[in-house]
Amino acid sequence: MTAIAPAWMHEQITAAEYDTWSEEQCAGIEIVDGMVVVSPSASKRHNRLARILANALDAAAGPDWNADTDFDVRLQDVPLTNRRPDVVVYRADTIDLTPTRPEHVLMVVEVVSPGSETTDRIVKVDQYAKAGIAFYWRIEQAANGVPLIYTYILDPATRSYRTGDMFTGAVDVSAPFPVTIDLVGI
Repeated sequence: MTAIAPAWMHEQITAAEYDTWSEEQCAGIEIVDGMVVVSPSASKRHNRLARILANALDAAAGPDWNADTDFDVRLQDVPLTNRRPDVVVYRADTIDLTPTRPEHVLMVVEVVSPGSETTDRIVKVDQYAKAGIAFYWRIEQAANGVPLIYTYILDPATRSYRTGDMFTGAVDVSAPFPVTIDLVGI
């Protein structure tokens, strides 16, 4: 028996069409230039790292910012591009606004998994920068299991990121807000 992919996987999706889909239909996918991109389920280690990081960022952010996981950020409407970063730090007063747009977002974090290396290291960096998101963090697992945290800061004039600091297992930075995160042993 041959499985047939639904038509929507072979046609460009508009923002209006996507907005009619249920939360279940949107889970586990991203839309890039109007085309559906299906992502494999993340590992427990990946999800745990994202959750611990989101909790630490949320605690450090204060009342004006929230940090959460697993929701869309609408980078552009035409062609539709929705990304689902592993962690998003966004303005607290926009919690009920849908879709979340780049002007609501301070920082996105991607935890690199096998199969997402090129997308997280190259493609998403460019998309987030062009959308105007001020900070991008990329987390990678070193061979010894200790996370490596690469930070990027937006240059608003060029709409590209400049490389920030790199951290191993623990983060203590003053921008975007003071935060200490100990990820050793994750």
